[in-house]
Amino acid sequence: MSRNTDRLAPHTFNATRRRLLRGAALGAATLAAPALARAQPGPVIRIGYWPVAAGLPFYAAIEKGYFKEAGLNVEALKFAGAQQVMEAMLAGRADGSANGTGSANLAIGEIASPGLFKIFASNPSNAKNVLDEFIVAKDSPIQSIADLKGKKVGSGPGIQNATLAKAVLERAGATGATVVELAISQHVAAVAAGQLDACYTLEPTGTVGRLNGTTRVLEAGVIAKYVLGDPMAPWFGGSASLTTAFLKKHPEESRKFIAAYARGIELIRNQPNEARPYMKGYTAIEGPMTEAVPLAAYTLYNEFSPSDIQYFQKFFDLFADKGIFAQKVDVASMLYKG
Repeated sequence: MSRNTDRLAPHTFNATRRRLLRGAALGAATLAAPALARAQPGPVIRIGYWPVAAGLPFYAAIEKGYFKEAGLNVEALKFAGAQQVMEAMLAGRADGSANGTGSANLAIGEIASPGLFKIFASNPSNAKNVLDEFIVAKDSPIQSIADLKGKKVGSGPGIQNATLAKAVLERAGATGATVVELAISQHVAAVAAGQLDACYTLEPTGTVGRLNGTTRVLEAGVIAKYVLGDPMAPWFGGSASLTTAFLKKHPEESRKFIAAYARGIELIRNQPNEARPYMKGYTAIEGPMTEAVPLAAYTLYNEFSPSDIQYFQKFFDLFADKGIFAQKVDVASMLYKG
């Protein structure tokens, strides 16, 4: 602000007056700045998120003040799709991703720039901890995914969503279905209006449609069942990460960030009803509806079992087998080591 004041001021201003104006401008800027920005002089940690329920640990950590208590200045960057989160990290416009950001989208960034980031938490979902699902109109005659043969089916934007939708349809016997990418916020309306016969989507979409009486969940936990081969297998569809560049440049802030983020996960595990309201403002769901949204599970970097990593790898191998990944991606090498 001071530079603008000097530039606009008449040249007849003397040095003393310029100093006074500069001091007043800086004082006003400080008063106007958010308390978080004034209190935290360290680097701004820019975290990209996609507005889905799985990002709850990040939303809760912000709203509960966990990052602030750790002395961190965290900026939440909302994107329309997980692929855009990855692209922002690749371009240096984001320092990490929140849970719910497609793990396969991140892997594509890893292929483009090896060592780009490290995953410190992932959100496994299945038939019990639901994130993924197919929805249809409330009064649709469709009773199974196989009934979508030859139908028009929507998916979220990005290569992960489209590839998984096609894989599930294929393995469920719904041959000839056409997959159309569409912003997740439009899924309920498109299905309810008959523009699409169904959508492969992520929570809270299914809950929103069910509670407003326009759509119903056809089947949930579909990736675990049709891609991993076990309805209760952990599908690590979304991951929270930090870029390697940020980890190396700011090791202390990185450790504090991960610890504060982990507090958000612990809140969900131990006090889910307290955490649920923090979806408001970050996702399409708010108010009483937050009580009905199924919550994903969370696995921190130091909690992965050998079996978890095998299922995570099986998920990535699908993309390599279908030629979406230019090469095989090793999950273990992408995990944060602490």
